[in-house]
Amino acid sequence: MTVYRHNACFHNSSVTHTTCELRPRSAVCETTVKNTSSLSQCACAPPPELEERVVSVANRGMVPITFQPSQCCLNSQTDNLRYPLAVVEEPIIVEVVFRNPLKVPLALSALSLLWKFTLKGFSDPQGGATGETVSNEKEVRLLITTALNDIIDTQVIPEFTISPEETKVARLKLLPHKTGELHVLGVVYNLGTGEVGNSEGSLAEDLMCVRGQQNLEIQGPRLNMTKEEKTSVRYGPDRRLDPIITPPMPLLEVFFINFPTGLLCGEIRKAWVEFVNVSAAPLTGLRVGSTHPEFFTFGSAASDLTPVTPTAAEHCSAYKTVAMPPSVATVSPAAFGVTSGDQLVVTEIPLSRGVLGPGEALQIPLWLRGPDQEGVHEINFLFYYEKNCAGHRVLRHTAFICASRSLSVRAMASRSNTLHGRERETEEQQEAEEKNGSMLVFVDVENINTSEAGVREFHIVQVSSSSRQWRLHKCINPVGDKDSKLASRERGKLCFKATRCRMEEATSDAAEKYTFADLNLGNEQIVSSTTPCADFFFRRGLHSEARRGGVSAGGASQMQRKSLTPQSGTDDGGTSIVKKCSEVELDIIVLWKAYVVEDNKQLILEGQLHVALQTIGKESCSLSQKEETQEMVLLKFKPDVPPPVSKPSLEQLSHLIKTCLHYPESYDHPFPQKSLCTVPVTLTLSNCSLAQVDVIVDLRHKTTSPESLEVHGSFSWLGQTQYKLQLQAQEVYRLFLKACFFQAGVYNLGTPRVFAKLAQTSAMCETSQQSAMPALIIINSI
Repeated sequence: MTVYRHNACFHNSSVTHTTCELRPRSAVCETTVKNTSSLSQCACAPPPELEERVVSVANRGMVPITFQPSQCCLNSQTDNLRYPLAVVEEPIIVEVVFRNPLKVPLALSALSLLWKFTLKGFSDPQGGATGETVSNEKEVRLLITTALNDIIDTQVIPEFTISPEETKVARLKLLPHKTGELHVLGVVYNLGTGEVGNSEGSLAEDLMCVRGQQNLEIQGPRLNMTKEEKTSVRYGPDRRLDPIITPPMPLLEVFFINFPTGLLCGEIRKAWVEFVNVSAAPLTGLRVGSTHPEFFTFGSAASDLTPVTPTAAEHCSAYKTVAMPPSVATVSPAAFGVTSGDQLVVTEIPLSRGVLGPGEALQIPLWLRGPDQEGVHEINFLFYYEKNCAGHRVLRHTAFICASRSLSVRAMASRSNTLHGRERETEEQQEAEEKNGSMLVFVDVENINTSEAGVREFHIVQVSSSSRQWRLHKCINPVGDKDSKLASRERGKLCFKATRCRMEEATSDAAEKYTFADLNLGNEQIVSSTTPCADFFFRRGLHSEARRGGVSAGGASQMQRKSLTPQSGTDDGGTSIVKKCSEVELDIIVLWKAYVVEDNKQLILEGQLHVALQTIGKESCSLSQKEETQEMVLLKFKPDVPPPVSKPSLEQLSHLIKTCLHYPESYDHPFPQKSLCTVPVTLTLSNCSLAQVDVIVDLRHKTTSPESLEVHGSFSWLGQTQYKLQLQAQEVYRLFLKACFFQAGVYNLGTPRVFAKLAQTSAMCETSQQSAMPALIIINSI
């Protein structure tokens, strides 16, 4: 268990962290002062724009004009023109760096800070009345260290020894008990010489000492804005050592329980996070922001939080499982807190009655998913909270996770050219399914783990899908009741049939909803439409959707509602229509289990990998490809030439029409009695686009090569050999043909060539459509 505490990072219009460097005139020591109030490491702090995004979400999309990003510490490179804020009853730590330039050791005693404080109350709306100014200068000179402790508790270091030519840091603390304006003036100490390591008695008593003082005067940045400032040497103020002590604020501590440091790629691990309010002020508006929100989730509002303790969840699955397969579920991204890009980055933590009171704690589950790429990954967390809208505070944490290889998943979708008419009861049902369409999804899974972390084998327990248009219907090559097992460097291929969602599921109310379908390969059914499976899908899916530029909400259902006017037949409109023919919006979710041997014990790890299918016939992979670096371009001072009108490619145009041949698999004919055998064949043409399409069907054999003659040279098509048709949007047309055979054998009927183009684009030539698989028929002689 680790704990990360933010001591005093209150942010309203400035910050409390201060770091300053100076070189005193005295040759005895050099000092660097650091006034800080955070125990988090500055080097690992999240980027400042993350806090701005969280503040924007907390303020309903608006960033206050007075907003300034809080900083872990102030130094010479930060903006120090504003007074930093500190909180009453919270320590302010000043780091002083001493350097001993001598060849003999130096011993400091009674080391403390010198300060001046002006009492001021902030309860008055006009800013509060200013009280008297007090200083501890007289007290520290007389070594009276507790005289002003009711105002500011000043830490005194009794012994501080510096070796010859050594640089050493002293941490001095101030604890304010009143509100007002604090000014750190310097450091005071007793200076003497002595042997390093002398621990007998007090240095102040055994050594001859002189009283020393170092004033901390920081020169601000040089002003260089106006012409007068540029022609002269002027410096602005530096307020690092002048904090304003404000009234009490809430203070948050965050505990991570069972937080891993290493994960397999795509591994799902359940951890716990505990929020504790250690202050006397109530805490509201708790939010968590991250630069990598796809790595973790707190679950949806309706997620099942059982088991309720980390101990009870130690040997339980991170997923929700059921014994019997559930029906296909439809869920909305809003149910998982995903409504926009900023909402994806920022998660609001629900509090009881909206408040986390003083001393109260809240413990909630946290699911983590290993990154898709192996290596060490940095995850930045920013915890944001408020005090009744009177300013906010932030707590930063950076976690490092080492990801190891697991599985590589490749998937590809292709149109299904078979229509099983026997399974349909009526002609209307058959035509409706032909319009809806189906496709085959091939999933290739490879174990790329080289026995790292003691992984023995992976089991593919379930394959799920999520889409607004498609869903997995069934597994064509089921493995049976057992999981698909993959040892190191083994690979397996699965084939699924995908069908379009029903038309009633694509109504306006369901335009923003996704359909989850589960096909389990094991004994348990994982509900992919619940936490954490659906959470990680939406958190990753929105990024991939933004990268592919855009399947709009509702997908094809919105396109169907648009009227295709003649103006939409332009090149740009035609390109959009053609792209829709080969466009697929289907995400495949592969859920796996890994069996790991660790400390002579077998552990079961769980995980999920995602593959986003975008185009028919194009393979997609779970491992994201590295983005190519953009080349530098020359700066141009004249407008660019407008880009040419985009035109669909031949690959896109070849997906306008889907063809399917219906014929008997074998046919018996008495050739000795009748030399000619005619077999009825039905060619089904399906318009996959949302516009009128001109179609040409050519039945003439394209080639006369010997290889071709061996397959179809001895049969011919009877009747008309060329047809010109016009198919309406998504129309299914059946062309009844007759094939004539002269002898027994095996023949390929897949010789018809189909050409198509959009009816409203006269300048476009017909494009050959992708042919179906070989259509073999057996002609028997009886």
